[in-house]
Amino acid sequence: AETPTLQAGEPGWLLGAAELGSGFTARLQAGSGYGSTLSCIRTVYRRESVFGFFKGMSFPLASIAVYNSVVFGVFSNTQRFLSHHRCREPEAGPPHVLSDLLLASMVAGVVSVGLGAPVDLIKIRLQMQTEPFQEANLGLKPRVAALGEQPAYQGPVHCFATIVRTEGLAGLYRGASAMLLRDVPGYCLYFIPYVFLSDWITPEACTGPSPCAVWLAGGVAGAISWGTATPMDVMKSRLQADGVYVNKYRGVLDCISQSYQKEGLKVFFRGITVNAVRGFPMSAAMFLGYELSLQAIRGDRVVTSP
Repeated sequence: AETPTLQAGEPGWLLGAAELGSGFTARLQAGSGYGSTLSCIRTVYRRESVFGFFKGMSFPLASIAVYNSVVFGVFSNTQRFLSHHRCREPEAGPPHVLSDLLLASMVAGVVSVGLGAPVDLIKIRLQMQTEPFQEANLGLKPRVAALGEQPAYQGPVHCFATIVRTEGLAGLYRGASAMLLRDVPGYCLYFIPYVFLSDWITPEACTGPSPCAVWLAGGVAGAISWGTATPMDVMKSRLQADGVYVNKYRGVLDCISQSYQKEGLKVFFRGITVNAVRGFPMSAAMFLGYELSLQAIRGDRVVTSP
């Protein structure tokens, strides 16, 4: 089977609907008082009505096409560059080299942090500003942005401007170190399983993976990636939510230490079910959209040799 080539410029909007699930994940990971996902859904609806489910989504939805196009394009072009550098005639060499896939995935993970950290920060700040907050050892009273009370941020643009004004440009990358520790291994466990699974599912007689193979391989890869990335996703969410009312953490290690001391090992797996479940359809749609778009652009078809 031919190596799937994922290039920039393909439709990234297929992930838009799945972004809604990330709102529950952030609240489960960085919020307090939620015993389960259903408890989180009921609480958010009771406090903020149905609009609470869409809080902070406008910025991610507006930028998701560019984000995914760049990330997939970086992976594809890096893999192609490494293949040409290693073998002047790539067609004569092995179709998949693990070291090429690994390095290309790591580069894509680094680029994803540069693009995605500010977007994630603004989304989480907008979601968490309505969460009840209490820090007894700092002498702060419980606070939540209720009806009639002015929230910290009026919207994504105001949130962006406020962070830059109060924390500087570096403030937009709060939690970037945790995001780097999440995305670099996360994309390795995203692209590599997809490439090998789609190759394994596709019969040798076919010139390329079928839509069903792409859908299944992409979904499994997404579930694996998001499930294993959950511990650092929890730390990222907490670091980015930190600062809405008060700064509690001095860095990734301090966040890990405080979270473990207060909540034990289970804290690192908050939201793992939501991550793994939404990771399957989200990634399946993403990879399928890319592959079908490439086939349409190139005029390719999945052909079975006689």
